[in-house]
Amino acid sequence: MKPLRTIDRVETEDGLLELKQRSERDFLITIDNRVLMTSTAHRSEEVLGIVACRRLKPYARPRVLIGGLGMGYTLRAVLDELPPTGQVVVAELNPVTEKWCRGPLALLTNDALSDPRVKVEIADVSGVMARAASHPERRFDAIVIDLYVGPDAGTGVRDPLYGKKACARAHEALTAQGIFGVWGEAYDAAFATRLEAVGFNVRHERPGKGGLRHVVYVAQKK
Repeated sequence: MKPLRTIDRVETEDGLLELKQRSERDFLITIDNRVLMTSTAHRSEEVLGIVACRRLKPYARPRVLIGGLGMGYTLRAVLDELPPTGQVVVAELNPVTEKWCRGPLALLTNDALSDPRVKVEIADVSGVMARAASHPERRFDAIVIDLYVGPDAGTGVRDPLYGKKACARAHEALTAQGIFGVWGEAYDAAFATRLEAVGFNVRHERPGKGGLRHVVYVAQKK
């Protein structure tokens, strides 16, 4: 096996963010040497995009918000489920992630960011959802959260992304029967309960096979 080499790095508030490469299609993104994502294991990210957006193909102009760009696998899956008239807003905190997805990572997703349906906002996804919740014309038909930290047993009710107010904000930011899809490392029953409490019907999937199986929450607005 070829050794990893760092091809780019940038200091962030959370630590040193690095893009590492082993071969043409073998990449890792790490922060302070902790693996955030890898190009060799992305099944759950793809399933997240599919289950959140597969009902949108018949829509005239569906609007989707993605929180977190990563390597672009979720974005690619979302785009493949949308009609040519769809619109996707990607909220990403780190500009370098967009640069990587337009550069060395582009071949992994057939250059998803070049799709004319896509707009990238360098912003916190919470703020984008708050604007949509306050303006009905900005609401989304699906909101997809694919961050490297998902809801877990340590997530409190006041968490800015997965707490009770955050769940309510997501509910308000969606159109009627809209889908709130969220990626997590492991199932958190308390998070599902919070979603149900603010008006979602909730189910979850475990798309992996063997080993560590991640979870995808699918919450539909009642």
